Amino acid sequence: MNSTHLLPSGACRLPFWGVMRASGADAVSFLHSQLSNDVTRLDTGHARLAAYCNAQGRMLASLLYAKRSAEEVWLLCSADLLPVTLKRLSMFVLRAKARLSDASGELAVLGLAGQAGADWLGADAPAGAWDKSERDGAMHVRLPDVAGVPRWLWIGPAAAAEAVLQALPVVAESDWQWLDVSAGIAPVVAATSGQFVPQMLNYELVGGVDFKKGCYPGQEVVARSQYLGKLKRRAFLLASDVPAQPAQEVFWSGDTGQPAGQVAWSATAPDGSHLALAELKIGVIGSGSLHLGSGQGPQLRVQPLPYALPHEASSGEAA
Repeated sequence: MNSTHLLPSGACRLPFWGVMRASGADAVSFLHSQLSNDVTRLDTGHARLAAYCNAQGRMLASLLYAKRSAEEVWLLCSADLLPVTLKRLSMFVLRAKARLSDASGELAVLGLAGQAGADWLGADAPAGAWDKSERDGAMHVRLPDVAGVPRWLWIGPAAAAEAVLQALPVVAESDWQWLDVSAGIAPVVAATSGQFVPQMLNYELVGGVDFKKGCYPGQEVVARSQYLGKLKRRAFLLASDVPAQPAQEVFWSGDTGQPAGQVAWSATAPDGSHLALAELKIGVIGSGSLHLGSGQGPQLRVQPLPYALPHEASSGEAA
């Protein structure tokens, strides 16, 4: 964006996130056996992304997790998926000494952005992406910067959230979502649950998959997608003149009879433009045109992502 005054700076409530708590002597090892990323080696100074997959390697949910201690982990999940995710994970606890609970009523999630967020956090502001700090019973997780805007998640006692919001300028929830989409990291929501292997959303490129850890549901499929042959689908950043919705289909002019992919996450920018992250066939990139909803729908324009794609995706070679 060209107008720096439009860049968000302040705080907002993020109601689309729910919070789960895992606690107990086996909480870390249990989560390690279920998620696509390494939980056992994570220290209390960092947070990580992960996919929770079914046996077919499809993401049932995406999670951001961080440790409070050796026996307590907080996990963020799309609020519309939290109940079913919590229920499914709980089914596999069995004899493990682990307790899983919905902490959304107790813990709130806020977004802090820009210089105002940095000033409020002060010396407690984590400096690098996915770094974590704690203060007054709350976690602060540094997210990847977008357009030069530093961002943090504040996860803490619901009773303290209002004081944080009152201390900072207001950031619109839509502006925060624009920052999320611009970062190129799409959460899995109810409308897209079960649709994507992690690589289709570029999760291995943003630190959401550890290929050296042990088994977890869908691990063989995820590993096979990585090492055998080329991936045929990736997530791309798209601009449009109209808003998009998660799970909305995207069509390619070269074959309008079937969708070329679907929207994973979308937002409206502070200047009124629209962005979407969409999972697409790599082979359609760089030729013809992309359209939202149908072959005759509004045109979509591919935008650069803030991280590098592998050669076959960035060049649009067929996979």
